[in-house]
Amino acid sequence: MSEAWIIDAARTPRGVGKQGKGALWEIHPQKLLSTVLSALAERNSLTTEEIDDVIISCSSQFKKQGACIGRMAALDAGYSNKASGVTLDRFCGGGISAVNMAAASIMSGMEDLIVAGGVEMMSYTSAEGSPNPLDAGNLDLRNAHPQTNVGIAADIIATEEGFSRTELDAFSAESQRRAGEALKSGAFSKSLIPVYRPDGTLALDTEEFPRPQTTAEQLANLNPVFGNFMDLPFFDSGLTFREMVAKKWPDLEIEHVHHAGSSSGVVDGAGALVLASPEYAKAHGLKPRAKIKAMANMGHSPEYILNAPVNAAKKVLQKANLTLNDIDLFEVNEAFAVVPVKFMRDLNVNHEKVNVNGGAIALGHPIGATGAMLIGTALDELERRDQALGLITMCAAGGMAPAVVIERM
Repeated sequence: MSEAWIIDAARTPRGVGKQGKGALWEIHPQKLLSTVLSALAERNSLTTEEIDDVIISCSSQFKKQGACIGRMAALDAGYSNKASGVTLDRFCGGGISAVNMAAASIMSGMEDLIVAGGVEMMSYTSAEGSPNPLDAGNLDLRNAHPQTNVGIAADIIATEEGFSRTELDAFSAESQRRAGEALKSGAFSKSLIPVYRPDGTLALDTEEFPRPQTTAEQLANLNPVFGNFMDLPFFDSGLTFREMVAKKWPDLEIEHVHHAGSSSGVVDGAGALVLASPEYAKAHGLKPRAKIKAMANMGHSPEYILNAPVNAAKKVLQKANLTLNDIDLFEVNEAFAVVPVKFMRDLNVNHEKVNVNGGAIALGHPIGATGAMLIGTALDELERRDQALGLITMCAAGGMAPAVVIERM
């Protein structure tokens, strides 16, 4: 089996995902993604007619984000008509899955050059509204697996496993501090691609969401958010969220601990990587930065939604024939503070190795794009620290988690 080499990684800055407030909200989603695709082709001198596929993750595929945004953004980027495109959805985990599928195609010998990543314009999808509950209205599935709201699920996990509000707030404040330090030190500069408006003026060239001055004491003053959902209607089911929760947890008294400052930020963004076979890279003078060491997918109880990353990490390490101690850096998406805190506790991983430049609590989580961004962030930081191995994983709705281990070259 061949190897899959990572040639490059690039992403946009993340803009606040609110119409009229964020810097990117007026950019068409295809244009946001094509900004990254164009940059990758230009700075690596790619012959785009030789790109076998463009594999893109996007979670909310409708209207402007519909119509196979992977293909349309590649065309908008000026790629050759021969460079095919496809769009996938694994909810929050899609950005990792897009890269993993690209790597698998290359490792199998079927493809030689692929661009893979993701995009999500949450300013657009938030304004348009979520089209469906997670079960898409399938009542048989709803009875078997009552999936409610990700924030409620985060509070359920924190309640059952004894994570305190104080502990989660402390983690969240540290994410903000680390993101602020990363911005000061230029930790993201290698991958960041500025975004321009159609008239040529600069829209955004740095992260817009972080608030690095945030303290745990300030976070302690924020009201929990997701308890407010409990008595609201669960879409058009005739039930409330509380009644949906009671289907799985009839006797649980939920302690609501997550709030806006301990949840991932709503943002716009796009990111992608170039992957190539060793044979293609050598023949075309493409210098590899890393290789895919192992990939894995893992499912867990869909009602908990957020609990699969721990087992995904164990699985991918087994496939890579590595231990936790072998990994230099971890990127674990901060969908909610409880996710990385549980990851570190369950696997006994030191926080000094996890999300060293902050995470989605500080930087934001553009759903379909985040996984590709995290892989690029891990790679940049491995290079900065002259280290070798990174493990990237994230929870996804439906109770899933993809994972990947990369090895710097």
